Amino acid sequence: MSTVAGTDRGTGARPALATRPLLALAAALAGVLLAVAGRYGHHRDELYFLRAGREPALGYVDNPPLTPLVARLADELAPGSLVALRTPSALAAALVVVLTGLIARELGAGRAGQLLAAAGMAVSAVLLLVGHLLSTTTFDLLAWTALSWLLVRSLRDGGWTWLLTGATAGLALQNKVQPAFLVGAVVLGVLAVGPRSALRSPWPWLAGLLALAVWAPNLAWQAAHGWPQLELAEAIAAGSSGTSEPWYLFLPFQLVLVSPVLVPVWAAGWWRLLRDPALRTWRAFAVAYAVLAVLFLLTGGKPYYLAGLYPLLLAAGAEPALAWVRRRRARRRALPYALALGLVVNAVLMLPLLPVDRLGRTPVPDLNYDAAETVGWPRFAATVARARDQLPAGARVVVLTGNYGEAGAVDRFAPALGPAYSGHNSYGEWGPPPEDAHAAVVVGIPRADLERWFGSVTRAGRIDNGVGLDNEEQGEPVWVATDRQVTWAEIWPELRRLG
Repeated sequence: MSTVAGTDRGTGARPALATRPLLALAAALAGVLLAVAGRYGHHRDELYFLRAGREPALGYVDNPPLTPLVARLADELAPGSLVALRTPSALAAALVVVLTGLIARELGAGRAGQLLAAAGMAVSAVLLLVGHLLSTTTFDLLAWTALSWLLVRSLRDGGWTWLLTGATAGLALQNKVQPAFLVGAVVLGVLAVGPRSALRSPWPWLAGLLALAVWAPNLAWQAAHGWPQLELAEAIAAGSSGTSEPWYLFLPFQLVLVSPVLVPVWAAGWWRLLRDPALRTWRAFAVAYAVLAVLFLLTGGKPYYLAGLYPLLLAAGAEPALAWVRRRRARRRALPYALALGLVVNAVLMLPLLPVDRLGRTPVPDLNYDAAETVGWPRFAATVARARDQLPAGARVVVLTGNYGEAGAVDRFAPALGPAYSGHNSYGEWGPPPEDAHAAVVVGIPRADLERWFGSVTRAGRIDNGVGLDNEEQGEPVWVATDRQVTWAEIWPELRRLG
């Protein structure tokens, strides 16, 4: 398949940019995401990032510092506002849409192709999901899209564009380590299929040094703490994360990250990158996708780890898809319906559109793990507070939980009981509790363990989210543990875990 007529790669000429349609589409997406941002409630990861933002560091055991910093800034600007907390994610999603259109333009797509690529990304399941929540994955998707756009330009134009690519890569690595895999896979692709001349210039190597310089503070933190993210990666590969999937579902998941009806578009984009002589400058991306798919599959990576390459694949596939559609009137009529179908299905599954009291009676929580993680946290904290009221008012009591979401809920919705303690991920760094605390209200830790450490353990309640939704906390007992028998310093190593 050839590129759009009129594109002259020798002179760098590109098709006209569909500026207004792209901005309108991005604004519409951001508007939808902000309109539903306050529904349901905080996600457990958002609660965790809010606490991490109040514990500033150059790194954390499970992620670099960027997302916790964003959470802190948003919360300081509008304390307690869920909409404010999620506004950066909505804006990031809008930028992904615009950048997808820009990549399509770089690859020769006209206005219609740019809009199709951007619309395909706007209705995608992965973008709707991460655009609705504040998460490291939100900014990681933006980072991969921005890096793809800059790498496309750098491989073609060379020069100072490489420095912008390097700076962006360094900033991206302050959010997640996955962008390093993207850059590494593209470099491997360049070595395999070209253009090898790009690597004979000093610019990409200067870009690499710049990326390392920007990333260096977090690298130094990881080194000083024994590289905990390597241990975390092993735990994720073993299935410790709620969003982990069996290895045999990794490839099928790729069919739904955008939308099943749009698979032909991005699949055509991968094939075009691999085979179209007009796109030989960027053939390395086709190799990179295959390399990363195999790597993440073999190492137990999560299915969405590949999501950042779909903006590029949609951009590459937009023109071939339009050419195919234009051959038949029926196909032209069907295209808007396909996009609408993808939007409706993905919005229902990924956005908080259903009434929360009916959510548990639908298949949505089974298909979208994160939906159930945004329900019930204020009631959780209230139940913990009632358990604390069963102890004398003057007693030194701490709240101890099994995971960071539970601890984050107490810190956010029952601050008088905080700070909460947990051995999970970075909360393990913020403990142990003070030795003068001989009693604890506990959730998420087996009674048998508590009885090894405390002289008395009694049940003081049970978690109920009030809508019958079967999530991780629903039905968990709340324990009151008193008369501690061993020191917290002895208990803490048994509670600490990564996952």
